[in-house]
Amino acid sequence: MLHLASGMGRLGTESAFEVLARAKALEAQGKSIISLSIGQPDFQTPGHIVEAAIKALKDGHHGYTPANGIPQVREAVAADLHRRHGVTVDPANVLIVPGGKVTMYFAIAMFGEPGAEIIYPNPGFPIYESAIKFTGATPVPLPLLEENGFGFKAEDVLSRITPKTRLIIINSPANPTGGICVKAEIDKLVAGLEKHPDVAIMSDEIYSEMLYDGNVHTSLLKYPQLADRLIVLDGWSKTYAMTGWRMGYSVWPKSLIEHATRLCINVHSCVNAAAQWAGIAALQGPRGEIDKMMKAFDERRKFVVAELNKLPGVSCITPLGAFYAFPNIKGTGFKSKALEVALLDEAGVASIAGTSFGAYGEGYLRISYANSIENIAEAMKRIGSFLAKRKAA
Repeated sequence: MLHLASGMGRLGTESAFEVLARAKALEAQGKSIISLSIGQPDFQTPGHIVEAAIKALKDGHHGYTPANGIPQVREAVAADLHRRHGVTVDPANVLIVPGGKVTMYFAIAMFGEPGAEIIYPNPGFPIYESAIKFTGATPVPLPLLEENGFGFKAEDVLSRITPKTRLIIINSPANPTGGICVKAEIDKLVAGLEKHPDVAIMSDEIYSEMLYDGNVHTSLLKYPQLADRLIVLDGWSKTYAMTGWRMGYSVWPKSLIEHATRLCINVHSCVNAAAQWAGIAALQGPRGEIDKMMKAFDERRKFVVAELNKLPGVSCITPLGAFYAFPNIKGTGFKSKALEVALLDEAGVASIAGTSFGAYGEGYLRISYANSIENIAEAMKRIGSFLAKRKAA
């Protein structure tokens, strides 16, 4: 009998990958499956980024790099943050990591331990809660409610702070809801945090360039009063359709960057060298392909919301960011997980139960519109037929 550490029993998963595996298995059996589940753009990485990686390999960038990333990519990140947010970031405080989850885990590992509390969004990205539990800390859910557009209220965050609170996690634009945190609430939160100087904040801004209807992202980097305790997560995966490149970055307070870098050395040594040069090309190169992608996402967003609201027992508010819709399915009579399973097995449509993102996701599904309008239309037709038959029965 092998004796695993107790933390392994507390470690969760990301259901999108489980659903993807089930969908692939059904496809292998000859069943037609439309995937509205996985959280990645259905576009190719722009060509100039790919060419930069090829050039880097041909130029001999085959070895280890500094654990925190090559200076050129950290400088490019700082310049891009200045372009987007008008803030000055020291490249020495930028950490290049293999994807967004690394920053989550590092931040949670730094502050999570038995007796500590960490506030996180619910419904929210499932790895937040999983990693918090793994460290032995107590996860404190911050409910994101449909009536608030799935954005947080500052008083809801502040009211959950106790003497045990070590870290607060926020995410805007949000996975799985597509909701955003409006500037007025962020202002209130920052003002309220002045009374809690020992609480750190991790702001997950991986979808920060994916906004619609004229909305503008408010980065927490804009608030200098948080500079000594703010960790910002961002990266290349979503904006540049680079999920498989495993390229993320984070900005750390000066007091924490050495600790984060030491975690890199212990965990993964450094990020793929050629991918880092590709990351520079992404940040500094033309944005035409990115603009085309966002135009397509916006068109799909409007289409999928309209179609979801036609389905029996389903309603859906319009998401303002990312590439997810989070329809309310309470009127169908199904629980979230039951509907996820039934739609995949009986209708050939892969979606994700809202409960995969936390208890407050019950009564919802996550629908990724990172698929063609033609496929989305067929998926909505299949879902509609399934729900109509179940209602008739």
